[in-house]
Amino acid sequence: MQTEQLARLLRAEGVQVTQVVSNAPYRPAWVERLPGLRALHRLFFYLFAVWRLAGRVDAIHLMANSGWSWQLFAAPVLWLAPLRDCPVIVNYRGGEAGNYFLRAWRRVRPSLNRAVLVVVPSGFLRAVFAEYGQATRIIPNIVDLSVFRPVQGTAGPGRPFTLVITRNLELIYGIETALEALAKVLQSAPETRLRIAGSGPQESELRTLASTLDISHAVEFTGRLDRRGIAQLYAEADAMLNPTTVDNMPNSVIEALACGLPVISTAVGGVPYIVRHEDTALLVPVNDAAAMAAAILRLQDDEAIRGHLRERGLAEVAQYAWPAVREQWLAAYDEVAGRKSGTLV
Repeated sequence: MQTEQLARLLRAEGVQVTQVVSNAPYRPAWVERLPGLRALHRLFFYLFAVWRLAGRVDAIHLMANSGWSWQLFAAPVLWLAPLRDCPVIVNYRGGEAGNYFLRAWRRVRPSLNRAVLVVVPSGFLRAVFAEYGQATRIIPNIVDLSVFRPVQGTAGPGRPFTLVITRNLELIYGIETALEALAKVLQSAPETRLRIAGSGPQESELRTLASTLDISHAVEFTGRLDRRGIAQLYAEADAMLNPTTVDNMPNSVIEALACGLPVISTAVGGVPYIVRHEDTALLVPVNDAAAMAAAILRLQDDEAIRGHLRERGLAEVAQYAWPAVREQWLAAYDEVAGRKSGTLV
């Protein structure tokens, strides 16, 4: 979503942008039925597309992540593009960078050294890279304030206090902790409700856990929603939960703040770099259902803290709006490509 949003905003500035995806549709379609062949097929055509474009663009803005994503889709670009005299900006975004570099820095560094500039979205990732002597520049994620706008919560007499989660249904996002916290909350606040927007391999397991905890009546799995669907979800909610075990600079937290929604999050990874406990959010230890439940009940009972978090959160997100981030990206492109307008990929 950040890639799509940045591309759209840059085009509006007159910059020509061509996007190359690493998961393009298979051509011909029958290749998808052959597991080994399909992986090689996709990689070959991705690298071929990068090679062609590197010969006719001013710079490559490479969205990079950890693990196999780095090895298969990021590192090869850093070796191909310089062969065509095309500079590369690495925009590294992986919240698991610390663990990944611990295992693989010797493999990462030779490729990373070929980047003209390394950009990260948070102070957290800058600190991770600094441990390995790698200089970085922080340019934060962008929040679209035309979509994510302040809303009024729905809590009140006869209306349930509604919590939302907007993360993929994967183990690293700790959604089971949120379900366990909800079970504790329901003991004293039985009208509380939780809506989970996302999809992923843990869905069946999470539904089973909700049933085991006897809280299925209080949990709704909405499936994956688009940006406007997420904004509407926030408009109907009273607080956002981010129970993740690993994170960098979660857009979901920034977007919730932009909607004036109080946030309860685990204090992991880059989260404490973008929100402060009892100032712009409530932070709890990772995998601590009791602490999360206590934070939820505190929000329900304390109108003053809800108002404070709303006000401070709205002030905090101004730095992530396009007018604030725009100049930083255009300056980076100017530095790398030698001019502010051109053709980027």
